[in-house]
Amino acid sequence: QVQLVESGGGLVQAGGSLRLSCAASGGTFSSSVMGWFRQVPGEEREIVAAISRRGGSTYYADSVKDRFTISRDNAKNTVYLQMNSPKPEDSAVYYCAAVLSLRIVISPQDYDSWGQGTQVTISS
Repeated sequence: QVQLVESGGGLVQAGGSLRLSCAASGGTFSSSVMGWFRQVPGEEREIVAAISRRGGSTYYADSVKDRFTISRDNAKNTVYLQMNSPKPEDSAVYYCAAVLSLRIVISPQDYDSWGQGTQVTISS
């Protein structure tokens, strides 16, 4: 398992932009599928985006497609989530997660390493 630390959360106005980062250590980052999830109180944790081991394949939830971009830099052991034109309904705690996998997986239950989360608040 890898250790994951998210950063970059905060308060942003709707229509602005924000970039989340997730730094990995202690494991095989380049062999891991990486995912970004989010959760609001009282709701299930949901997939936002995921990226394959080398970055050639990505997955996006319909709610963020064409607004958010997931990317990774295996040389820096870091995965990013660029959030453009965020909306108030994107407000949540955002988590990055990792799993050793040959293919993209999107269920939270499939991931075995998690960061501590970073709060993102989008004001209207």
